[in-house]
Amino acid sequence: MARIFGRLSAYWVAIAIALFLMFTELAVELVQPLIMAKIIDEGLLKEDIHTVLIWGGILVGMSLLAFAAGMINTFYSAHVSQSFGYSLRKDLYKVIQYFTNATSSMFATSSLITRLTNDITQVQNTIFMSLRFLLRAPLLIIGGIVMSLIVDVKLGLILAVTIPVIIFMFLYVINKGSKLFKLVQERLDRVNSVMLENLTAMRLIRAYVRHQYEKNRFLHASNSLKKNTETALRLMEITVPLVLFLMNMSILFILWFGSIQINNGAIQVGKVVAIINYSLRITSSLSVITMLIMVISRLKASTTRLNEVFEQESKDDEKSADGEQQLLNGKISFENVSFRYPTSQFNVLNHLTFTIQEKELIAVLGATGSGKSSLFYLIPRLFEPTEGQIYIDNQEIDYYSLESLRKQIGYVPQQSLLFTGTIKENILWGNPKGSFEEVVKAAKDAQIHDTIMLLPDKYETKIGQKGANLSGGQKQRIAIARALVRNPKILLMDDSTSALDIKTERQLLQALTAYNCTIFLITQKISTAQKADKIMLIDAGKLLVFDTPENVQKTSALYQKIVLSQREKGEEQTCLKP
Repeated sequence: MARIFGRLSAYWVAIAIALFLMFTELAVELVQPLIMAKIIDEGLLKEDIHTVLIWGGILVGMSLLAFAAGMINTFYSAHVSQSFGYSLRKDLYKVIQYFTNATSSMFATSSLITRLTNDITQVQNTIFMSLRFLLRAPLLIIGGIVMSLIVDVKLGLILAVTIPVIIFMFLYVINKGSKLFKLVQERLDRVNSVMLENLTAMRLIRAYVRHQYEKNRFLHASNSLKKNTETALRLMEITVPLVLFLMNMSILFILWFGSIQINNGAIQVGKVVAIINYSLRITSSLSVITMLIMVISRLKASTTRLNEVFEQESKDDEKSADGEQQLLNGKISFENVSFRYPTSQFNVLNHLTFTIQEKELIAVLGATGSGKSSLFYLIPRLFEPTEGQIYIDNQEIDYYSLESLRKQIGYVPQQSLLFTGTIKENILWGNPKGSFEEVVKAAKDAQIHDTIMLLPDKYETKIGQKGANLSGGQKQRIAIARALVRNPKILLMDDSTSALDIKTERQLLQALTAYNCTIFLITQKISTAQKADKIMLIDAGKLLVFDTPENVQKTSALYQKIVLSQREKGEEQTCLKP
């Protein structure tokens, strides 16, 4: 928790003011029963109206002071909690942004969303309630016992014996409840995961008429959340009647023993009333403590989940400050490189060794699952090799800072991911400092400019979520334009021309020759591969052949089989199968 709550030091002035005001309210509450005792013993019983008016006026004045302190305390408590929540959410989001792909695979997207929203809100609300009234409750209990002992030791001891029993019960509930609420948060992650999948795949669900199946899946996840929440809340709520029972028994005993003391002349009526008043205030505070137990249980679960994110050592963050800020030429060398994903025991790439000269166009072919995309992930260091070394311009790849390396790489993934905003904003996402002229040039080279100009708002046309209002080919070309506007030294295109027709793809490849960069192009089309300087054929993570199209055609039986298959079927694109 220290790592999270250490951020509160930035708001120590506001916290100090809020605590001072809270202690003011507490002091008033502890003094009020004594004043009431004086009004009863020295005023009402002696029929001294003057004394009643004086102490009554003091009581009203102190109540107004406590009211003003409470109002101002609310302002400062809200300021601290909201500012802290904002700061925590910002820092957590920054940590997530710098996750490596290996770290990202440890957390589900829905889980990260829950931590950024629900868990931080839980911490934020705890801080507000603590500064406003939760901290006052245990202090009022302690202060109430002390004041009761000062008023009368014998009657005060009744409270002093009862409260430790209740506190022991509270500690047990906190320990048990934190585990239950952690399970509740995990169930909430599952509900969010199902919702996210459903909303993302809504069209597919309709097309396959899977409404009922998805409804049942959501209800199952929601029902699990309901049951776990009920179990946790049931444990929390059962403490309330038990606490009230113990406190009411204490009050009855105080009344019984107090009446005996009054009859014997050992204590005044006002002091018995004062102790009863303290008992009632302690009972009220214990009701707040039951809420505090639930808050602490939730807080413990939430802070544990937040720390799980903060404690992940981000390799991106650690290494981004290292290395040289140096322009690339684009020469790439792999020496005996193998790679497997962190959650896997098997390599997806095995002992790859090759060298690509700067400005070469390399076509990468291979069956689905052969390791083509994994190869791409290693070049911008989205993952680190398990074995071997990668060189850029004859320097080890970690010689360059991550920022410097990635700023000079254009990456077009298999799935064209677009963001809500205009077409212009989506292209500039690749180079925020780019001019409109550079945007237009990139769009022309990506063969999307003419299509954009036919739209009513042209480059200011709004793109729906994930580009829902665009075709697959249009999304691919905007994604390509986003990579080209960077003027990259290395361009990685992961099967990003699959939705383009032959003519458009030919024009795109021709436009790419004007760029001073090395190009990696994953493709399933033989017609595209034959335009490359070299072809890289990968199968089961192994490099089968790496040579010019002419030599590959002569020496690779698998490549010949692919060519024959596509020619016979008259297809320009087919799924490669060895």
